[in-house]
Amino acid sequence: MAWSDKLKLNKQLVRSITDAGYTAPKEIQSKILARIIGGQDVIAVGPEGCGKTTSYVLAILNRLKYTSEGVPLVLILVPDKERVLEVISRFEMLNKNRSIAIVGLYAAPGIEAQMNALADGADIVVATPDRARSLYLKLGLNLNKINLLIVDDAELIVKQGLQLPVAELANSITKCQHLVFTEVLHDKLNKMIAPFMKQPAIIEVEETGEIQLEIHPQVLYQVADFGTKLNLLNFFMQDDELFTKSVVFVNTRQTAEKIYQSLQNRLKTVVGILNPWFFELYGFITIDEFKKADDTRVLIIVNDTAETIDLHSIPFIIHFELPVEKETFINRVINSASTNDDETLCITFATDLELSQVKKIEHAIGQKLPVAELPEELVVKKKTTTIPAEKKPVKVKSAEPVTGEAFHQKKAANSKTHNYGSGLKAKMNNKRKH
Repeated sequence: MAWSDKLKLNKQLVRSITDAGYTAPKEIQSKILARIIGGQDVIAVGPEGCGKTTSYVLAILNRLKYTSEGVPLVLILVPDKERVLEVISRFEMLNKNRSIAIVGLYAAPGIEAQMNALADGADIVVATPDRARSLYLKLGLNLNKINLLIVDDAELIVKQGLQLPVAELANSITKCQHLVFTEVLHDKLNKMIAPFMKQPAIIEVEETGEIQLEIHPQVLYQVADFGTKLNLLNFFMQDDELFTKSVVFVNTRQTAEKIYQSLQNRLKTVVGILNPWFFELYGFITIDEFKKADDTRVLIIVNDTAETIDLHSIPFIIHFELPVEKETFINRVINSASTNDDETLCITFATDLELSQVKKIEHAIGQKLPVAELPEELVVKKKTTTIPAEKKPVKVKSAEPVTGEAFHQKKAANSKTHNYGSGLKAKMNNKRKH
């Protein structure tokens, strides 16, 4: 489908986007462009590469048709410097109106250069939340005329703990349209955007890659936090008849030690670590030693190992934490066996902050990971709510003077009931001297 009039893009912009190689709109663009141009708040959910960035770039360029006053009209918040430069590059590729000024704000050795760029005039500001907030507090970033606030890669902003700067900037803008773009929508993200989103339209695009890989059966458990992950792993490992051999992947040695101690303390079973770093830790040098050890059911492996691990004939492959690179995960779950009677099951634990990595994996393997319900017997850690202590009643001092008190109420003539300025105080003192 070519760029149609239903998307409400001006002809010059359609020509520039066609020249850039975008011959037809993607699914997410056909669903949200008209809504954005119409002024509605939108939450767009889609995987990497589905066209989220191009969607709001087109909407902004379609809005800024003429030269503005040089005061920021659009504020785009992204997680880091690299993303700032990528968004600016996308504008430069599609923007034919060279009078539109775009300024990028990110952590840099000096802040003066960015303040000068804003002072020279900026129509669009692309910034990290912390740097935008810093410049706003220094009166370098003017938010008075912002009519469009965009939060891109919102799930990464939440993962970096930048919710507070986003909330403060949004609250500092009196009235504008809000757009949020993310790969996944979860509770922590909803908590960040709920105060400033006004009845948004939630548009979700489920795109997966075309390549279908032959992988082991998958199960995904969505959990609240690290403690629930640990309880779930202990719950599974209690069934020694089912979980005869399991490999557990983690990202750090600290996590490996916590799992090691937890399983040893609760189950009193032998747990091993691949290539242990302390002599107190029981473990193996190779995975073949673990396969042959009859008294060891669980092997913990830290993801930083560079060697290729032969997981053939391991009944359960558990990702307690997802590796940074999705290719590492895919290489572990590929079914290289020639027979179809595969008995290996891959189990993944993921919190809200890890769901974006899950989306990337699903897009790469060309299928979604089936989500399983948590066991009813699982102990889920709940956040404790602190009840504020009752305030003690304030003692009201009696107007009558009490005999024996060290301090007494001032006389009316000596009481200070006004805050006089320095100039007025000087005049009063001069009058007293004369």
